[in-house]
Amino acid sequence: MSEARPSAGQLDLRDVAVTFAGDDGDRLVALDGINLTVEPGEIVSLIGPNGSGKSTLLRVVAGLLPTERGEALLDGAPIIGPDPRIGLVFQEPRLLPWRSAARNIGYPLELEGWPRRERERPVAELLRLVDLEPASTRVPDQLSGGMRQRAALARSLALEPRVLLLDEPFSALDELTRERLNVELLALWARTATTILVVTHSIPEAIFLGDRVVVLSERPGRVVADIRVPLSRPRSLANLDESIASATAREVRANLAGAAA
Repeated sequence: MSEARPSAGQLDLRDVAVTFAGDDGDRLVALDGINLTVEPGEIVSLIGPNGSGKSTLLRVVAGLLPTERGEALLDGAPIIGPDPRIGLVFQEPRLLPWRSAARNIGYPLELEGWPRRERERPVAELLRLVDLEPASTRVPDQLSGGMRQRAALARSLALEPRVLLLDEPFSALDELTRERLNVELLALWARTATTILVVTHSIPEAIFLGDRVVVLSERPGRVVADIRVPLSRPRSLANLDESIASATAREVRANLAGAAA
């Protein structure tokens, strides 16, 4: 991690459409006409029914999936393939089981050709950032689920991305661990100022994390609502008990019901 971090990036999705070949040979339209801007340093939560194309959209932004129509841009330039300026965290941590937490976190730097001694400082900083210093030498099987996800988050930040994509990173965890990691994620965001696009199925999580909640329709996924979250920052879980959060949840829920109709 450098002392002078790069500024957060801006994401723009312009008329994005993605189509797959169905099992019966027909075309399956996953996304159709997605237009979305995520401003630098903003957190946008993406929510929608199962099959609405949320994860597909993240893969387009990550440069892992081409569009049939439209384009995804980072800071005004088309995203045409995987880009070190864009970090991606999946639902499963996908850590290398034979590597320690520290060596998993440093793996992107290793792939980029950083010498071992030059990797030591950023890896140590990332371990501190996600509170994994005491577990730095443990392999994934020796870590709890929450610790594995923190290691995956740290790994995604190793190359100091301008944008961080989160694909339901805490959905497999118990509710208490999930809430705690949501609080930790916001603390991490406050320190890194990275632009974040996060997919979730949880309305409270979408509201707690996001500056905005974007609702997608059933397949083909289209934006049916873009709802600003009127909660100030920094946030605590107690904010979810406020009437303004409840009103936002009702608005999200109403749009989800319409999206699934």
